[in-house]
Amino acid sequence: MRVTQVVSADDPRIGDYRALTDLELRTRWEPPNGLFIAEGELVIRRALRAGYGLRSILVDEKRVDQFADLPDEATVYAGAPDVLEAITGFHVHRGVLASFQRRALPSIEELLVPARRLVVLEGLNTHTNLGALFRSAAALGIDAIVLSPNCADPLYRRAVRVSMGEVFAIPYAKADAWPQALKVVRDAGFRLLALTPGADSVALSELSPADRERPALMFGAEGPGLTGAALAASDVRVSIPMANGVDSLNVATAAAIAFWELARQ
Repeated sequence: MRVTQVVSADDPRIGDYRALTDLELRTRWEPPNGLFIAEGELVIRRALRAGYGLRSILVDEKRVDQFADLPDEATVYAGAPDVLEAITGFHVHRGVLASFQRRALPSIEELLVPARRLVVLEGLNTHTNLGALFRSAAALGIDAIVLSPNCADPLYRRAVRVSMGEVFAIPYAKADAWPQALKVVRDAGFRLLALTPGADSVALSELSPADRERPALMFGAEGPGLTGAALAASDVRVSIPMANGVDSLNVATAAAIAFWELARQ
């Protein structure tokens, strides 16, 4: 690998890593330029195993040897902790960041062909919840995820970190039209199961065998939940029974419970 010492935050070669705490700036920079940032050795190695193209690595100069096994053409920028913090805007306590090339996403139709258990997310715009949901999906037998146009980016650094790199394990697609994409899902043979605490919902444990055969679990944003249009498009409204007057769960927690319920059948 080629190790280049970085001594200034103004170095033009490390533009991929600037101002990583500025969500608006990163949203304008990363997807249009076809890149994403991974943080920590474990997540970086999972991205490499998943086949994402490595653009470069930015590492604490004391940790360069951790990546001695990288191919000769890999570009590694090394710097002191204060330099890394000046570049990124935060203390890089995991000691390493990497910039990767994004891949083209499949169409929804392509995504659905091999899938048996699906998740459909509407308006889920909190990166921590999105990352946690992807991690549970990977662990509990979900095959693919469909995102509405206003969902957060699964490859944003915080989502990748919270998922522990499991966003690389679950294929996903982003809908161009919403809620029209829900008809595409149904026409592919899925049952649209809308998670909602509404009084007209069926308990998750009481779903029929037909509903469990090829389920598409639908989750909305934290707080408002699924929109009226999404609920109207669903086949079944489903709830998780709760005690002590609690009326809802964090969306990532609710998703994990739903995934587990379906996986145990």
